[in-house]
This record gives sequence, structure tokens and C-alpha cells, in this order.
Amino acid sequence: MKRVYIGIDAHKESNVLALAFSGTEAPEMYGKTTADLKAFEAVLRRIMKKYELAKEDMALCYEAGPTGFVLARRLIKLGFECIVVAPSKIPTQSGDRVKTDRRDARKLARLYRAGELEGIHIPSVEDEVIRDVCRGRTDAVNSMARTKKQLLSFLLRNGYRYKGKAHWGEPHMRYLRELVLADPAQKVVLEEYLQRIDFAVKQVERIDGQMEALLQTWSRKPLVEALMGFKGFKRTAAMVIVSEIGHFGRFEHPKQLMAYLGLVPSEDSSGGRRRQGSITKCGNSHARWMLVESAEHYRKPPKIAKGLSVRQEGLSREVKIISWHAQNRLNKRWNKLIFRGMHPNKIRVAVARELSSYIWDLAKIVG
Repeated sequence: MKRVYIGIDAHKESNVLALAFSGTEAPEMYGKTTADLKAFEAVLRRIMKKYELAKEDMALCYEAGPTGFVLARRLIKLGFECIVVAPSKIPTQSGDRVKTDRRDARKLARLYRAGELEGIHIPSVEDEVIRDVCRGRTDAVNSMARTKKQLLSFLLRNGYRYKGKAHWGEPHMRYLRELVLADPAQKVVLEEYLQRIDFAVKQVERIDGQMEALLQTWSRKPLVEALMGFKGFKRTAAMVIVSEIGHFGRFEHPKQLMAYLGLVPSEDSSGGRRRQGSITKCGNSHARWMLVESAEHYRKPPKIAKGLSVRQEGLSREVKIISWHAQNRLNKRWNKLIFRGMHPNKIRVAVARELSSYIWDLAKIVG
């Protein structure tokens, strides 16, 4: 049966296609088309007609990038086989120094035909919407933090130091609003910084409200609520982790989840020598960052604090047992690594790696 593997070099305005038919012949260029979905569908129909192919005879692939998953979802919905490939997983020859759209398309088609490409998980539209909202909140928080640092640097540069106990509380904000600077132009700069901070605060509040509304109708709400029963996970952290990872069922073992999060050590071993290095940092950086942040909470001794107790109301006994076991195990792990003299940042990563296995267990139970 004739089968064709189509490599797509996808861009914002155009797509370049190469065809590799089953066999050993070199892939052939088909041409360039616009990125418009309807125009692309018309191109596929012409290919089917020209080579007398059915949809089942065609397998398409393209490299993950800024164009996202819209094309893949559309093709799958139309009945085509389509995968999206992580750039880091595409085999590359060390001497290959020439990179063009046509060569990339041919390479994808050839490797896909040879079975050397593996598709990444394509999130559902629902998961991606919530993921985008969570990332928008992260951007807003980072923007606010950056503005606050700029404001403090501006004041310090001009000789103004706050004598209070903590920054950004009500006393500090009152001090900033009442501060009289030497030059009126500098007061304008101060007001601009304060307005940017106020805008960022309101922006975060608006996004928080949107996240709460989306959670109520999200199919993964039970898993989010169960994860909120863990120490270090309030609504935002739980929604970030669940939306970034999506379908936990694709990980048959927690080690696969650890590898996806880039939390496993890199390795350079040969013969009888075994050498491990820093973590790979492959996969989802957003989920990895949030896990490492949450792992910090396991530095303190196990305890069901008031806030955690409230979040655990209505959860099953099995979920509470996993949560409590995680607290004891991870705190013991933290103390053991401190005793060994390990750097605190490495401890956070090690605890985050083990924490991901508990989340995997939780997802397996909740579904």
C-alpha cells in the first residue's frame, strides 16, 4: 500500500511541504503554501487527488514552535494522522551546518518515514486555554516584581531609604505616596512607577477571578482540588501544574513524568565510568519552576496548618494519606540532604523531583 509522509516546516505566514513515499526514495519537495488553514486543506486535497491517496495513507508532522497546535488539531479533526515533534528530539548530524525551510521539510519527512520521530502531547483546547490564563498571571506577577525592583533602585540611587520593617505593605505604600522628592520631574517618575504597580495588582486580581471561574467548569477540577490538599499548593500552583502537564495517563511510571519535567540528572557514562551532571531541564519549564517553588514548603516540619486543613475539607481519606506521607517523606529527605551539606538549590530540585512522583500517584487515584 502506498503511504506518504509529509514534513511541514511551519511558519507564521507560510508552510513548506516535502513528501516522502514509503520505500527508500529521497523525499521530494511539494512546494510552499500560505499558513491559512483552508488554503492548507486545499493543498492536501490536491495531493490526495494527484497521487490517488486516502486520508489514511497520509501521515503529517511538523516541529513544535510559535504556531502552536492549531494546525495539528485541525488536521486530526479532519481525519489525518498528524504529530508535533519537539525540536530537541529531532536527530541532527553534527556536521550539518546548512538550515533552510526546504531542507527542514525534507528532513522531517525522511525521519518520520524512518520511524525516528515521536510526537509530543497535544493538549486539549480546554487545557490550553487555562494554561494560557495561568501563564498570563505569571507574566503579570513578573511584570509587577520587575517594576517594584526598578522603583526601589530609582529611590536608592537618589538617596531615599525606607526605614520600616517590610516593603510593599500598607505603611510602605503610604510612605511612597507621601514621599517628596527634590525635583518635580523625579516625582513624575515616582508616580509612573506607582501607577504601573497599581495596574499590575489589579491585573493579577482580574486574572485570579478568571481562573476561579474557569476552574468551576474544568474537567480536571477534581485533580486540582485534590492537589490543593498537598502542602505548598494553593489554587494557582495546582492549576499551573495540572494545566501544564495535562493528561497524566500518558506517563506509565513516575520516572517518565520526572523526565518530562526535566528534573532528572544528565548523564555522561562510558564503560565502567558513570558521571551524572545537572538536571536536563528538558520538557516543561513552567511546571518545573512551579514544582521547585512548591518544594520549598517541605523544608518545615510536617504539619496540617489551618489553611491546608480548610483545603482538605471534602477530600477522600486516601488523598489525605498521600498528602501526609509526602510531608513526612519529603521533609525527612530535605533534612538528610542538608546534613550531607548539599546546596539548598540542589535540595529544592531533589525534593521537587520526588514531589512529582506523589503528584503522579495522586493523578492515578483521582483520574
